[in-house]
Formats: sequence, structure tokens, C-alpha cells
Amino acid sequence: MNRAYGGAETFPTMRLLTTTLALLLAAATPAGAATFRDRLYNPAAGVMVVAHRGCHAAAPDQGFASTAPENSLEALQRCIDLGVDMVETDVRRTKDGALVIMHDPSVDRTTDGDGPVSKLTLAQFQALRLKGGSEAPPTLEAFLRAARGRVMVTLHLKGPFAAQAADVARDVDASEWVLFKARAKEGMSPIVDQPLYRDVAFMPMVGERAARHSRQLGEVITRQASGTRPIAAVETRGLRAKGFAAVRDAAGAARVRVWINTLGMSSWKSFVGLAGDRRALRDPDVSWGRLIDQGASIIQTDHPARLLAYLKSRRLREGVSVATVDASSSSTTHAALAPAR
Repeated sequence: MNRAYGGAETFPTMRLLTTTLALLLAAATPAGAATFRDRLYNPAAGVMVVAHRGCHAAAPDQGFASTAPENSLEALQRCIDLGVDMVETDVRRTKDGALVIMHDPSVDRTTDGDGPVSKLTLAQFQALRLKGGSEAPPTLEAFLRAARGRVMVTLHLKGPFAAQAADVARDVDASEWVLFKARAKEGMSPIVDQPLYRDVAFMPMVGERAARHSRQLGEVITRQASGTRPIAAVETRGLRAKGFAAVRDAAGAARVRVWINTLGMSSWKSFVGLAGDRRALRDPDVSWGRLIDQGASIIQTDHPARLLAYLKSRRLREGVSVATVDASSSSTTHAALAPAR
């Protein structure tokens, strides 16, 4: 057994922590977390599911027999249909300054075109078609318009254009539906208090290099949570056991969520080890279950439908039913969460 993350020797108080977290989750009351955003800011309001690049994986049990293009409007709509809490998407900038949705630096892998996004005009970008589908890769504006009122979106910005992205969110009346994030390090003032984040949700990201010693990672979180505005969560990136424990405990003291990625990529191996998505598809208790028991309350995955099913089997989604609002309206009303009937 890999003791680097989650063994009894690593966390001697894990049984108590597990019991405490389970009680908090079981006691979650949707009436006290009436919106997606309210749930985001309430660690006791159940485990939240984030779909990495949308719901692109096949989910035959839910009626989606084939895959969908990643970061597409089709994959976004699937997430809405499945009841996912949040969609992660990647943002790049075209040659003429438009913000568009694309993970890779070039369009080669996912579209019928070629070349770097930064060398294409918006018109050239929109003339492309996503592989495995018929739609053009979306702009950030189109993506947020489609998501607003239905599901939250977290932006992975592939360049220094957070202010421009925030302006786009405001222009389409989606600022309350977007989660921004940025790397935090030892000694940094609370990032959430920067003016560009004044009306959007924000979370710091923390990796092993955020502090000189693992035990000091908790101090980074305490500092980031001391701003005039609350942070929504803490995203953990590549943390080993001691670092994760320090971050988890500091986040708990600050009453903010802990975000964990279980993506099936080798770059996450130092953190999740055998507990990533690949293992979860075979044995979710060893992967997602163990991470939840150790303090995770937001999980980003490439298999959101499977994770949702697992959470329901553990009664960690009880009482959460999503009723979306009319996205054609200019209202900023959130999607309501009401007790299941």
C-alpha cells in the first residue's frame, strides 16, 4: 500500500477527521445553501463536482453513449443535464485580442485546423470545427452566456488576462457564475482583495513550492483567507501528505472548501498516486472516497457522471436538486437548490 497519501501512519487522527466530515456532510441542509454560489461558500453543503473541460466523457447510464468534444458547448450542456455543480474551462487569447475557449496552445489536437491560437484572428478561430462534433470552438462570451443561470464556471486562464476575462463576465451578466483562481505563495497579501476580483468568486491555488516548508503551507492559506472578502475554496496542486494536511487544517479553521483534482494524467501522480480517476473507475472508495474522507469537498474530474453516481450512493448529494433559471433573462438569479421531493 502507498503510504505517501492516506495511510494510517500518515494521518493518525484521520478516523476522527473522517467522522467529523461525514457528520458535517450528512447534516448539510440545502435550505441554508440556496444557490450554487452559496453552496460553494459553505463547506458543509455536500461534496461539489467540477467537470474538467466539461462533460466530454461518455456516460451511457445517463443517456450519453458517445463522447463530446472537450471545452465545447455540447459538453457544457451535458453538465447542465447531469446536474454538475461547476465546469472548468480553458481560456486563451486570439491574435486580435478576443478571449476564446481552447486548452492547448494550438488548435491542432481538437479542431480541423492548425496553428497557435495566438496567431489566429477571431474570425479564423470561429471558422474552425471541433473534432468529434460540428460546432465551432466557443468564445468565452458564448460559453458564459450558455452557462449563466445553469451552472458555475471556473476559468483556467492560459495567460495574463484575468481583468479582461472578468470584464467579459460582467458584460454578459455572469459575474456571479464565475470562479477565478490564482497561485498563492508565502508572504502574499490576500489576492481576493485585488480590485479585479471585486464581484466574482475567487480561490487561491497552493502547491508544494508556495512555502519553504510543508508546515508553512497552512500559514499561506490563513493569510489568503484573512482578506476583506471571503475566499470560496483552496485548490491543492501536487501536494504531498504533510502539505495537504497543513492546507486542509487551515482551510477548515477558515471554513472554506478544499479542492482536489483527480484527473487521470501523470502530472497529478505526485498528489493522488493511485487515487486518481483511473483508479476511481475501478474502485471509487479507494480514490474519491478516500479523498473525501480526508477532507476534500470539491473534486475536479474527467468523469463527472461517475462521480455524481458515487456521491449519491454514499448519500453525499441527498437533498440537492437543481432547478435552473431562464438564461435568456438578464436576471442574475442563481440556480436554486431545493430539498428533493
